[in-house]
Amino acid sequence: MASEVLLPTSPAEAASAFGDGSGVTVVAGGTIALPDITHGRMHPARVLMLARSGLDRIERSGGAVTIGAATPVAALVDGDEPLASAAAHVGDDEIRGQATVGGNLCASAGETPRGDLQAPLIALGARVRSAGAGGERVESLEDFLAADSSRLVLDVTYDDTPRSAGYAAAWRPHAHHYTILAVAAVREGGETRVAVTGGGPTGRRCPSVEAALAGGASTRDAAATVLDDVDPADDALASAWYRRRVLPGLVQKALDSLAG
Repeated sequence: MASEVLLPTSPAEAASAFGDGSGVTVVAGGTIALPDITHGRMHPARVLMLARSGLDRIERSGGAVTIGAATPVAALVDGDEPLASAAAHVGDDEIRGQATVGGNLCASAGETPRGDLQAPLIALGARVRSAGAGGERVESLEDFLAADSSRLVLDVTYDDTPRSAGYAAAWRPHAHHYTILAVAAVREGGETRVAVTGGGPTGRRCPSVEAALAGGASTRDAAATVLDDVDPADDALASAWYRRRVLPGLVQKALDSLAG
């Protein structure tokens, strides 16, 4: 058991309690952290519980959508695409009801990619507001994931503008599955953004695919360039060979499903 449990009642208190993250284990929904604690894989000295932190809200204001880090994944299912489709296939009803947006964004550990929401949020051009060493900062989700630093996610924001979206995934027939591969695509203001989940430890944007589309390539030809952007690996879910064979087809499917 943890020697100290912190229960902040506001975002500011949560950021202050987190400090620089040293010795702090963050628990929001607990779908990842609590099994590790229960089975002795994690031995936290201080646990920061976000259940009462006020970080569980979705707001539309000033031309932007802001989703608090403690917002349950289930709250996204009826929202904006392609985030809604990705959220609808995270685990089962129980997992979606407990798992949180911040936890999913930070679920990039080890042998199995677990951040199902990363690709759709990258495609949406999302920015992350976080707290930690050096204070509060806002950066693109891509930069946040690449930094691989210990920071407390406060919320994630993307522009609330007209768009078309596509999503395609390779599913596993198990309620508590992790996604083998998924592709999110967004067309917004004449620009198409494409990102992949399951092609590496974190979600990856696909600049080669985007450049090919901008150059007038067909969706099939553009999709064929995705392996210039991601280098899949073997893990417990699927082999690198399988991912390389399947991924271009998923990219094309996501691109073909873009409306307009």
